[in-house]
Amino acid sequence: MATPVYSGAARTPQRGRPRDASRDDALRQAALEVMAEVGYRALTMDAVAARARAGKATIYRRWESKLDLVIDTCTQLAQRNLAEPDTGSLAGDLREFLSAFAAFLSGPIGKAAQALVGELPHEPELATAFRDTFLIAQRDVLRRILDRADERGELRANAPRGMAVEIAGAALIYRLMLTGDPLDLPFVDRVVDQVLLPLVAEGQ
Repeated sequence: MATPVYSGAARTPQRGRPRDASRDDALRQAALEVMAEVGYRALTMDAVAARARAGKATIYRRWESKLDLVIDTCTQLAQRNLAEPDTGSLAGDLREFLSAFAAFLSGPIGKAAQALVGELPHEPELATAFRDTFLIAQRDVLRRILDRADERGELRANAPRGMAVEIAGAALIYRLMLTGDPLDLPFVDRVVDQVLLPLVAEGQ
């Protein structure tokens, strides 16, 4: 049984008339496409409005800044595409979550994710917001997967859970950002079977 990774909505409160969810989606998609093309720093509300064929005021009624728009877009996409697995085994949970995460990064958000992550060292406010929303949520899912495995007796004593969480995410991002090799199921299987399970699992 899977549970949603996220429960939050946009970072800014709604104002004025009730929001049209389909319009929100169109604006998020436009932001994603523009960011994939030009990067975060060159992203403007004007460009998003033009891509979505919307007025700039329509965007500002929903998000107060491009930072809010970008973080909300990442959060909502992850909420819809990533679920927290509970297969009953550590290997199953890790494989299912990392496979979904790899597919998520390899899909339409992949180029936008590369553009966004590449900007983090140069944009402190963006980096903080990204860590406090998207990144922490992903790490929390992995921590809960390890906690459940420990309750089932699958982890060895003093297993380095924090290191396992770091490596799981880093392996995918490294492949996405640097090597250009596919984020496919065989790669996820190798990360799980050759790295994560030997690192933390009992009897490995």
